[in-house]
Formats: sequence, C-alpha cells, structure tokens
Amino acid sequence: MHAEAFEAELKEGEVSMGTTIMAVTFDGGVVLGADSRTSTGNYIANRVTDKLTQLTDNVFVCRSGSAADTQAITAYVQYYLHQHQMELNNEILVKTAASFATKMVYSNKEMLQAGLIVAGYDSREGGQVYGLPLGGTLVKVPFAIGGSGSGYITGYCDKFWRPGMSAEQCEDFVRRAVGHALARDGSSGGCIRTVTVTKEGIKRSFTPNDRIPAMYGGIGYQAGQPPPTPMVQA
Repeated sequence: MHAEAFEAELKEGEVSMGTTIMAVTFDGGVVLGADSRTSTGNYIANRVTDKLTQLTDNVFVCRSGSAADTQAITAYVQYYLHQHQMELNNEILVKTAASFATKMVYSNKEMLQAGLIVAGYDSREGGQVYGLPLGGTLVKVPFAIGGSGSGYITGYCDKFWRPGMSAEQCEDFVRRAVGHALARDGSSGGCIRTVTVTKEGIKRSFTPNDRIPAMYGGIGYQAGQPPPTPMVQA
C-alpha cells in the first residue's frame, strides 16, 4: 500500500475494538475475558489494549465496538457510580452498575457503537453477568460473548459451557474460547486477559500471544492439549 493511501485510511478508519469479549458466572463469582487488539481500518492501532475495565471494587465491564465510544461511556459510568457509592456508603450492586451503563447506551443509541458486558460479584446476588448489545438492551445471562470474534465461537460456547463449573473451569473455558476466536477472527488478536471476581477480591491473569497454542484446521488445544498458561496477577 502506498504511503498516501495508507495515511488516508488511517484518517478515515474508525478506531474500533474488532474484538472478542466474554464473561461467565460460577458459584461464587464471575470470570471475564478478552483479546487485546484495537484496529483502525486494516491497521492495528494497539495490540495490547486492556478491554476489561474496572467500574467499582466488585464490578468490571468488557468493551467492544468503537474504542472512543466505550471509553467515554465507561468514564461516565465510573463517575456516577463513584458518586452513588459515596452517598450509599456500601457496595455497589452489579445490577446497579449495569443499569447505569444501559441508560447511557440506550439514551444515545443512535450516536454510539458500543457493545458491553457488565459482570461482577455482590453479596446480594453473587456472581452476575449482564449483556448490553448494540442499542442498549439489558439482559441478565449465565454467560455472554460479544465482539466480532463472538460469531466464531458461538457453537463452541454452547457446546462446552455448563452450569456448576468451578472458578478454575470457568477460567479455562474463557481462555480456550477466546483462543479459538483469536485463531479465526482477523479483527481479534494479541494476548488474552482474564479477570476473576469473587467475594475474596479480584484476580487478573495475562496470557501472552506466544503462550497461546496454535490452531490447525479446526483441531486446537481442546483435543488433548493443556490450556494456555497464564501469568497471574493479584
């Protein structure tokens, strides 16, 4: 591509996540996961983006769509939740955080390109996942997937998700699913980040790209191979 055409594409291209995001509940908490690629047209603007953003001590949001839109929405939600927490002087419910987010998205649905997943843990209802697809609909689900890579792993998730999984099984499930999407979706890539939220606190894990096993012709590491080895951060 000539330099002039490349510069024109950068100016015209929207900064889009082009992503794979997901969140899964288990008895005692939730696991969120995402890839780390941010694209501007055909150009990879950032290959190590953190798409798992903390809203409160116990609630996170997975972001997909326009990077600018989702960053702005997240900043507003963080601000309002901070004000609400100071007035409440108690933990923020996951449903409350999700309701704030969906109000922002739905009120501006004609101007935003944002698909979110809000997930976390509270003492009232335990681990919860809320899907907020384009348009601002709010749906409470046992697990949710989103972004451009979600279309490649819908069947995989339907087949291998099951109720009653442990935290470790959910982390393994999330890493495998995101790994499949990275191998098949050209707009997803980079590394795999996961966050586990329980009443004990938050655990972050990071799986570099060179630790994600390769996929060949639909035969991946789900067939007898171990899952990706993460680097755990407290």
